[in-house]
Amino acid sequence: MPTREIVTSPAPVLRSRAHKVREVTPETRQLLEDMVDTMRAAPGVGLAAPQVGVSQRVIVVEYAEPNEEPDAAPQAPRLYAMVNPEIVRRSSETVAGTEGCLSIPGYLGTVERAETVTVRGLNRFGQPVRIKASGWLARIFQHEIDHLDGVLFIDKALKTWRTTEDEHVQAE
Repeated sequence: MPTREIVTSPAPVLRSRAHKVREVTPETRQLLEDMVDTMRAAPGVGLAAPQVGVSQRVIVVEYAEPNEEPDAAPQAPRLYAMVNPEIVRRSSETVAGTEGCLSIPGYLGTVERAETVTVRGLNRFGQPVRIKASGWLARIFQHEIDHLDGVLFIDKALKTWRTTEDEHVQAE
């Protein structure tokens, strides 16, 4: 599958509310596949359609929970491809964490986000899905869904800074 160019700020598509997808078509599935390839090539852990210049409410997320056992093999990442995702529940408990963004290269920020969220949307076949996410997975979903509303992490950041060569945070 082809990768797509990731657009960077100040591209107007990053500041606009993305359009709802009326029907999951073969073109929608192709967009999702291209976004997965683009996210992996970047590399990142999430990508929203506006980040590849498409104003549609479509996201992909790929994340592996860290293994609790120090000697255990790493867990395989789980891929989520969602159409029209929306957060239908968020915990009152919040946590601050460091975020980066493929559309704002060279910058990181501390962002306060809900610890747990429930996300509802459609899968790549147009079937309803509901995901309860916590920790970093919840953070990634919130970051990507913000993109669909024209919101960037720098808008919510408590502080931002330029990255140095030794700083590494998976970009979303």
